[in-house]
Amino acid sequence: MSTTATVVTLVAAFMAGFSGASIFFGAKFTVEPLAAYGVPRSWWNWLGAAKAAGAAGLVAGLFVPAIGVAAAIGLVLYFTGAVITVLRARSYAHVAFPMVYAAPAVAVLALI
Repeated sequence: MSTTATVVTLVAAFMAGFSGASIFFGAKFTVEPLAAYGVPRSWWNWLGAAKAAGAAGLVAGLFVPAIGVAAAIGLVLYFTGAVITVLRARSYAHVAFPMVYAAPAVAVLALI
């Protein structure tokens, strides 16, 4: 794996992990929009766990590439769902946020 791929993978893992942790710790900038989008509170821990698992999978992918590919695909699908959720809530000004988190995962797939 190239240095670029390693750095992008670590950045993507950090961003996904940060996003997951922000749900677990109840950061206002994360949980208030989730509530506004109509995401049920009972889903929040699962969503945070999915992001954390994606982050861990990306890091594991540095050693076992197939795990990294699976994690990156999972994160791309997760954040695609987030974009759809934001669009369905008609919160168009917030569409960029899940796309910013998805971009490094897409880059990981492109670089592997």
